Amino acid sequence: MIDERHKSALVEILGENGVIMDRAAMAAYEIGARHDHGHAALVLRPGTTAEMSACVAYCVRQRIALVPQSGNTGLVSGSTPDASGSQIVLSLDRMTRRFDLDIDNRSLRVDTGILLSEVNARLEPSGLFFPVDLGADPRLGGMLATNTGGTRFLRYGDVRKNTLGVKVVLADETGTVVDLMSGLRKNNTGVDWKQLFVGTAGAFGIVTECELNLERLPKQVATTYLVPSGSVAVMPLLRTIEERLGSYLSAFEGMSKNAIGAALAHVASLRNPFQNGQIPDYVILAEISRSWAPRDGEQPIDAVLESVLADILQGDDALLADAFVGPAHEMWALRHALSEGVKHAGRLVAFDLSFRRADVLAFCEWMKAELPRQFAGVDIFDFGHIGDGGVHFNLVASDASQVDAAFEQRLRDWVYSVAVDRFGGSFSAEHGVGRKNQAYYDRYTPQKSRDLAAGLKRLTSPGSLGSVCFG
Repeated sequence: MIDERHKSALVEILGENGVIMDRAAMAAYEIGARHDHGHAALVLRPGTTAEMSACVAYCVRQRIALVPQSGNTGLVSGSTPDASGSQIVLSLDRMTRRFDLDIDNRSLRVDTGILLSEVNARLEPSGLFFPVDLGADPRLGGMLATNTGGTRFLRYGDVRKNTLGVKVVLADETGTVVDLMSGLRKNNTGVDWKQLFVGTAGAFGIVTECELNLERLPKQVATTYLVPSGSVAVMPLLRTIEERLGSYLSAFEGMSKNAIGAALAHVASLRNPFQNGQIPDYVILAEISRSWAPRDGEQPIDAVLESVLADILQGDDALLADAFVGPAHEMWALRHALSEGVKHAGRLVAFDLSFRRADVLAFCEWMKAELPRQFAGVDIFDFGHIGDGGVHFNLVASDASQVDAAFEQRLRDWVYSVAVDRFGGSFSAEHGVGRKNQAYYDRYTPQKSRDLAAGLKRLTSPGSLGSVCFG
């Protein structure tokens, strides 16, 4: 679908190693993490901002559509090409050269093709880390494009909160480079333009470098599984723990019985931690942490957590049915295995939703009652970030043949209408906007907001960039 002269021109810009044309080699860039598959005309792999600018400028002038791709771990078809074979995938996987740590400023200037795991491995000797924690291992560019939150959002915030600056290549005829890099945490001199490029799926420009806020690595961590006495006890329990533990609280993750059961069934190395192997209806993984080493005379962090839990268990309001403290690596292993377990439980239709905190469990309870009446044979395998109002609302049909395209469409339409219209939630908490939810962006985004986004797109990157239409 791409003329040979374009291929030759792009090889001249990027070199042989910067262009992939072999169909077998392109396959890894064409297949997404969840049920999406497209066909790329070819794959471009620039290694520097200057190379990115040159190849983007060429493609815009030639009216060739570009789809930026980071780690290809997204779940809403935001970084994979469509089926036309006419789009070029623009990969960040060679953008890995820059890694400039400023210990005094507690910040990192880095290329956006570096994996999150590599960032934190290289920061560990300095006692620092980038605090957006995920089960997957994305590249930084994708994290910026989707404004990921992760399991410790409650303590550290999302990518937007932890981004100090960006360098961006715009999709215009000159591949304009906009340098918004800054180590400043306070700069109220006008519009904060860097935020235009965070959480917008690469539609307004491609972030090639960024400056990130870093945090001190926790030196003391204590984790617990909490079994609330019922769904109505979850919010009072969270408020009580926040009151008693304050900024120590770094995670408050909810896990349903079905999700836990799927993880234990799929991952043989996991240990069932519950008495007699009986999984409670709902379990919360809570974590508290300190960034300093233990001090003489200071109450150990496990003892702090156990003391608070003992008070809650003995309280008159009966918020907890059970609670126990355990090794952090074991407890988090179960939490991080939930996605894989659910994926193997049957035909999965996944939703990434957010609500006001008190509405998360209200929505889930409402769905438990109504879903069987609307869609027989579909079960709920939910888990998520109760502390910040997020829930991965996973629906699984044990009979995969039941879920054809029409069935999935009806199911998605119904769930989103309940989440957004009835409960005032968001149809995409942290997965971003991709082809899979373009229709819901169009449906639920006010026209004025869409008009403003379309205007920004024309001003920044008028070329065909990305898989999302924000207008």
